[in-house]
Parts: sequence; structure tokens; C-alpha cells
Amino acid sequence: MTPAMENRTDTTDTIFAIASPPGVGGVGVIRISGPLAPQIARQLTGDLPEPRHAAFSRFVDDNGDPIDTGLALYFPAPHSFTGEHVVEVQGHGGPVVQQLLSRRIMTLGARAARPGEFSERAFLNDKLDLAQAEAIADLVESGTEAAARAAQRSLDGVFSGRVNELLDELTSLRVFIEAALDFPDEEIDFIAESDVRERVATVIATCDQLLSEAQQGRLLRDGITIAIAGAPNAGKSSLLNALSGTDAAIVTDIPGTTRDVLRESISVDGLPVHIADTAGIRESDDQIEAEGVRRARATLEGADMVILVRDLSDPGSEAEDIVSGLARHVPVITAWNKVDLAPPREKPDENSVVISARTGEGIAALKTLVRERAGCQPQAEGSFSARARHLDALRRTREGLQRSADQLDAGNTPELVAEELRLAQRALGEITGVFLPDDLLGAIFASFCIGK
Repeated sequence: MTPAMENRTDTTDTIFAIASPPGVGGVGVIRISGPLAPQIARQLTGDLPEPRHAAFSRFVDDNGDPIDTGLALYFPAPHSFTGEHVVEVQGHGGPVVQQLLSRRIMTLGARAARPGEFSERAFLNDKLDLAQAEAIADLVESGTEAAARAAQRSLDGVFSGRVNELLDELTSLRVFIEAALDFPDEEIDFIAESDVRERVATVIATCDQLLSEAQQGRLLRDGITIAIAGAPNAGKSSLLNALSGTDAAIVTDIPGTTRDVLRESISVDGLPVHIADTAGIRESDDQIEAEGVRRARATLEGADMVILVRDLSDPGSEAEDIVSGLARHVPVITAWNKVDLAPPREKPDENSVVISARTGEGIAALKTLVRERAGCQPQAEGSFSARARHLDALRRTREGLQRSADQLDAGNTPELVAEELRLAQRALGEITGVFLPDDLLGAIFASFCIGK
């Protein structure tokens, strides 16, 4: 049992949840997990299905009157998703039927599950580690095919395997160094050996590689937020439509048509992009347009990237003012629009591209530039999904490793080196749940869907 699990409440109660989406559907699924699951199945269906075989069943109320008919499946512990006895009831997907079945299951001794409680129990029962559990939610919420494939690889244990390999390296290093603490009277000074510094450098390099891959996984999971900015009538709304492949924004020749921020979620060659079309930025006495400009500037400040649309037929000089207040780390791509109406006056630089939002010319090049500026690399077979907390844990691991190297370079005592390595290992262990604060564990599973 991991240290994080030792402080958890014993899960001896039985839980249930509707696992299918709300609304009307052909099939509605209810999951039951816990010690009372077999007993509930017998009372609900009149019999306990053969393990791992679907049985056609009649679901009855406490008077024996039928509620619904469908399939029942039984997965005895520990050979189930949660590691507990699990029963799955597949009836018809009407909301009333599902509620009747839920009330019946509740009267038989089960309680409604919290969000993510099934996955939490799977983690607590060592059926999967924390990174794999989070990958379940990532797979459900995937916005692109690339994100779904990356989440599945994390669920299969690719990310966890890489973390565990780094943990093994770090553990081996700690054993090597702490030998100097356990045997201080030996003639061999372990810390003084040049091999120690080389091993620390090797672990740091491994951590850097994993951190880089995790950053790619975070991009695939969360994507980036892009704000489209520019002067009125530069073609911002036309560009939004061209990128999304829809008529999401109204396009006219009248300046100031866009008054509010329009948002779309799209995929740019596998990269999830949350794109916002803002009002044309200019001084205006129109109160509604002025509010749109204020919202546009606020959107620019919160964006991960800005596409500045400029009109080739009327380049103007206000563009620099539009992005002048942005933080330096926010990439700005200039999209010189309306190349179908006017030829470019000069060759675009590495941060600009010539396009026609109306004809589609240059849109593919713009998407490629967006991926490059976002730092999204071509996906390899081993790519996996990752979350912000994973990156935070890896950065703290990296910092601890670097501090241990600094202690070695300064010639400090083995105790200081060993302590920094211990802190680094603890931070790394948070990813898979080997070491994890109890409050963080609850927060992670609270973000899951009901029934997962």
C-alpha cells in the first residue's frame, strides 16, 4: 500500500451511479461497486449472473413488479475495474426508467457515488496508478484524435512507465550516496568519487527529457488559447470562419460588426485550439463598440498566442499599438490578409504569413506556424497525455536534482545532497500517487465525471 493510501478512509460501503450520458438514449448504464453489489443484483434481477457473462434480466421493484428489462453483468472482486465486486445494469436509456432503477438500488443499500469515485477506488485498490486514473478522464474529455490516442497511451501506462524508470534511477542514486551516511568510517568516500556527479547529471538529463515530453502531452490535452486581433475590417471574423470551417462569425464590409468576443474550439493538425475572435480595436464613441474593444483587450491579455490580422490592401500603422501591451512571452503571429486583393509588399518574416481568409490561400501555412510557435512537435508513437500538476511535479523534481548537483559542486556534506534527492523523489512520486497529499487526491477525482 502506498503512503498516500494509508491515510484514506476504508471503502466498505457500496456505491452506484448512472454511467451513461443524461437524456434519452437506446441504452442506459448503471454501475454498482462494493460488498453489497452481488446481493443487490440478486434482489434486483432474481439471480446473480455468471461472472463476466451478460445475462438477459428483468429488473423488479420491492413488490416484484417489473421496472425494466435488459442485461446484467457481474465482475467479482478482485477481477473488476475497482477491485471490488461490480455489477453493471444495462437497461433502456429513458431518464424516468433510470431514476426508477436508481431509487431501487438505493433502497437495497447503495449510495450515490461522488464524481470520480469508481476511478478513485481503482487507484486505492492498486488496479491502476494515479496518472492512469487521470488518463481515464482525459480520454473522455479528448477534443482531438491525437489527444485521445495520447490519453489512451497514458491509460496503458506509458507515462507511468517513464516516471517509474526515473524513480528507479533516482532511488539507485540515493542508495549510492546515502551509503556514505550509513558507513562514515569506511575508507572509501562515496561522495568524493567523480562517478557521483556523472550519475546526478544523467538523472537530470532523463528528467529534462521526460519534462519535455510531458509538456507536449499537456499541449495535446489542454491545447492553447489564441486571440485573433486587428483593426476593424481586417478580416478577423473571416479568418475565424476559415480556421473553424464554419460560419461561426458574421462577416460584412461594415466596420465594427463584431461587438463581442466569439469563441470556437478547433483542431489545428491535432493540437486543440480555443480561438477567440475579438472586436476590431479602435477608438469609438459608440458605447457598445467601446465595450467590445475593452473585452477584446482583456482577451488578448489572457491568450497564449495572438494572431494579428493586417490588411494588405490597407496596412495602416495601428497594428503595433494593438499588441504593444502584451507580455513578451506571448507569441504574436502576423497574418497579412487579403492577398487575393493586393500583392504583399515585402516577404513575410518567420513570425508572419500571407493569407486570404476568403479563398483559403495560406491557411495551411498559418496552421503550421501556429503549431511551431506553440512548441507542438510531430507526435511520436510513445506520446502521452499530461496535466499541469504533472509538469509542476516534474519541475520540482528537476529543481531538487539541480540543488543536489549544486551541493556536490560546493563540496557540502552528504546529508545536504541526500536531503535534496529525497525531496526530488517525493515530488516525482506525486505523479503516480506513491507520495501524495490527501487533499490533492480528493481534488483530482472531484473533477471526474459521475460514474467514472
